[in-house]
Amino acid sequence: MKQYAGFVEYDGSEFAGWAAQPGLRTVEGTLSEGLHTVLRHPVKLSVAGRTDAGVHASGQVISFETDAELEPPAVAYKATAVLPKDLALRRCVRAEEGFDARRDARSRSYEYRIVNDPVRSPLRRRRATYVARELDFSILQRAAELVCGTHDFRAFTPTRTHHVRFERIVTESAWLKRGDLLVYKVTADSFLYGMVRTLVGTMLEVAVGGREIASFERLFSGGERREAGRAVASKGLTLVGVGYGNLDIGGGELG
Repeated sequence: MKQYAGFVEYDGSEFAGWAAQPGLRTVEGTLSEGLHTVLRHPVKLSVAGRTDAGVHASGQVISFETDAELEPPAVAYKATAVLPKDLALRRCVRAEEGFDARRDARSRSYEYRIVNDPVRSPLRRRRATYVARELDFSILQRAAELVCGTHDFRAFTPTRTHHVRFERIVTESAWLKRGDLLVYKVTADSFLYGMVRTLVGTMLEVAVGGREIASFERLFSGGERREAGRAVASKGLTLVGVGYGNLDIGGGELG
């Protein structure tokens, strides 16, 4: 059996998340069917990040085994040809034996997009959240700086959770401004369920004066979920990259 790694892109608007679920349209289920058609055998996928319903990806990474004779570029081309228009296997490469997209990932990077303007943007409605109220960008930047480092993020994930370890190492956390578009960029070794969306929601409270920045900072010492803000909508979130050692898939923002 040969080990392959794939670079996947999707618009999550009409998917019920990554993980396959009976009776629901998911990225994993749809992609597995497409690869089964092309490779002529079932495939078991490992994925770098199990995105939630409505979350997009421009840099998702998968791995799988196959005994098919198709070369990796042909797998990507043929699989994408049979996949729906909101999902594509953009690249495929041969990986080292034993490579696992989830286990071997060293970091994940996300972006969250907000259109901050009195007038909404129809063209960006599927990939960004709309906030009409003016946000204090300098406060957002200060709040983002506090996220960097090693912290206990249990306040930013649901109380009922499968997680047993809540400490995460965040190496990048910053807001960028492009006209009326605000983009939050964050990179960590891994993320808790709902962590990015709750971080953003809590930072927005700080940016509109509804929460003191000191209150936000205290949450990184193992605060409770009820002490943090509401999670923002999933449509503004995109998995943009996954970091590995020497793996080079040749697309997106994979490092």
